[in-house]
Amino acid sequence: MTALHPHEFLDLSPDALGHLQDERLRSLLDRLGRSDAPYWRQKLDGVTVTGLDDIASLPTTVKQEFRDTYPNGMVAVPAEDVVRVHASSGTSGKATIVSYTAHDVDVFAEVNARALALAGGTAASTVHVAYGYGLFTGGLGLHYGVERLGARAVPASGGNPAFQAGLLADLGADGLAATPSFTLLLAERAAEDGVLDKISLRWGVHGAEAWSEGMREKIEDAWEGTYDACDIYGLSEIIGPGVASEWAEHKGALVIAEDHFYPEIVDPLSGEPLPDGELGELVLTTLTKQAHPVIRYRTGDITRLLPPVGGLPFRRIDRLQGRADDMLIVRGINVYPREIEAVVLADPGLSGHYAIVMDRRSTLVEVLVVAEAKDDGVDTAAAAERIQDRLRDTTRLRMEVEVRGPGGVPRQQIGKAKRVFEQTDDTDPLG
Repeated sequence: MTALHPHEFLDLSPDALGHLQDERLRSLLDRLGRSDAPYWRQKLDGVTVTGLDDIASLPTTVKQEFRDTYPNGMVAVPAEDVVRVHASSGTSGKATIVSYTAHDVDVFAEVNARALALAGGTAASTVHVAYGYGLFTGGLGLHYGVERLGARAVPASGGNPAFQAGLLADLGADGLAATPSFTLLLAERAAEDGVLDKISLRWGVHGAEAWSEGMREKIEDAWEGTYDACDIYGLSEIIGPGVASEWAEHKGALVIAEDHFYPEIVDPLSGEPLPDGELGELVLTTLTKQAHPVIRYRTGDITRLLPPVGGLPFRRIDRLQGRADDMLIVRGINVYPREIEAVVLADPGLSGHYAIVMDRRSTLVEVLVVAEAKDDGVDTAAAAERIQDRLRDTTRLRMEVEVRGPGGVPRQQIGKAKRVFEQTDDTDPLG
């Protein structure tokens, strides 16, 4: 694979993008209409779409369809054309299997190279990839992106923060690809082991977990230098990471790879399309994917579409407000975990580690927020009272808040950080 120039994708004009999207959608529907897969024959039965203007008349797709057709019912190419298979974690049910042709792998590398370039990566970079490798899309997706960028990849995978902190110091990586929670853990371990000042990190792409501006501040402060923490977004069902990514020069929203993934926003309840700028559920269509395409996939992620910036033709999505299925309902009030995180992490006396415990031991659900002091000099009782007041003002809910000393919230070294815990008996859910 040839190296991608960091801003090669800037050359597409808005008009050219619209024509390209229209052409690719029509080509996709033509291919699917000729597929031998019963799934696609049924999905598109009676559907007539002439172009992008008609996309809202296409049926939506939901995650359950991946499970209903497990493992290969949605595959739209012959088995001999499939060169790779990935899978979701299956934490909320049966794992979803997603197939790739060589062309799909090439697109996967391209969109991740773009994400790395937007965050600050160049062909001269060394990028430490601390996402899990294997069936999970994160590690291999970013790894191929590093190589497409022409940079040097360090395939560290997840876990073992002490070893990884040493690698960062020894190999001189300037870029980091990891979950936000593990990125913070690496900084803490590097400080504990006395190697923080030997690490040359300057930028990073952090995804697989919803995270707030408060977490960004904690991460950037933890690395004690000029460090740009940028968000990256993706789903296994679409392609993996690289669907959208944050530009270091314009933080706060993520640039969508619109030439490959067409975005819409719909009302989460009715499914009706909403105009750009309105908050709703993100829906994505894979314009170029061959093996395992999806039409109007309902992601469950709540966000809004924003206009392009900085000369890019691509629209952006606002940083995720939460997931439709992650919403907590407490005494009739809806709240997303990220709203709680934003309050906790905005407090300068607290670290970036926290947990939300849904206490279901009585008829009415109670919420306990467990946070952690940044150092031993923090008055934990005063901090707990302060956070409790701010949560009540922000969410209109009274929550119990416990602030523990440094290290008081359990760390997770592998995979996505778990933030919400259920308590149904007297056993401490945090262990």
